[in-house]
Amino acid sequence: MLDRIRIVLIGTSHPGNIGGAARAMKTMGLGDLAVVAPRCDPRDGEAHARSSGSEDILDRMRHDDTLEQAVADCTLVVGASARSRTLPWPLCSPRELSARLPGELRPAEARAALVFGREDVGLSNEELQRCHSHVHIPTSDSYGSLNLAAAVQVLAYECRQAWLTTAPASAPEPFGVEWDNPLASHDDTERLFTHLEHTLTGIGFHDPANPRQLMARLRRLLLRSRLDSMELNILRGILTRIDRATQKGDSEHSR
Repeated sequence: MLDRIRIVLIGTSHPGNIGGAARAMKTMGLGDLAVVAPRCDPRDGEAHARSSGSEDILDRMRHDDTLEQAVADCTLVVGASARSRTLPWPLCSPRELSARLPGELRPAEARAALVFGREDVGLSNEELQRCHSHVHIPTSDSYGSLNLAAAVQVLAYECRQAWLTTAPASAPEPFGVEWDNPLASHDDTERLFTHLEHTLTGIGFHDPANPRQLMARLRRLLLRSRLDSMELNILRGILTRIDRATQKGDSEHSR
């Protein structure tokens, strides 16, 4: 299970925090690290010094330009957020995330990403809207400043607790327990949102010049439902039929 959990660091400005995150991961059995558009050299000597024996994670870490690239193959994306947002989004505590992970990662093809933002401003609203859920680490009201590597350590610990409390399967599951289709990947889900926005704009339901949070709210709705691959294909098929019907109607009116 732990080998299918990816830690994603976006816009990290200090190489020592990347090394510290790698060390936090290794102590809890995680090894999949991705950096997205770092604002420092992730292979700087400070990163290796802070990794304290976790250089192998730094040597294997992914380098991506965007969050979408870093989580394209993931079926669960959780963003670490310390701020309240204008648009409410599904939120859990680290312990609730721990309880959720075994079920989320039960299918062999499932992968999870835990996304951490910049040291100074965290994750943007747009980045958080790419996540199925947000996780908030409850710190002291009087001092809530948590170092990036320390935040990674907290969630990495909860990931290990999830793994330790997962009982090995001793017998086949009874009929009807296993889901019939794999969960949709982040990449496929993003293509659905692109298609949905195009269709809604085409039928006049969505005005890009005055969006009024429509697409953000639809994102929240569909990400909360955890679409599987078949459900996603059904929705794409519906949108395609709408596109064709709209085009046919336009062509008939033009005659």
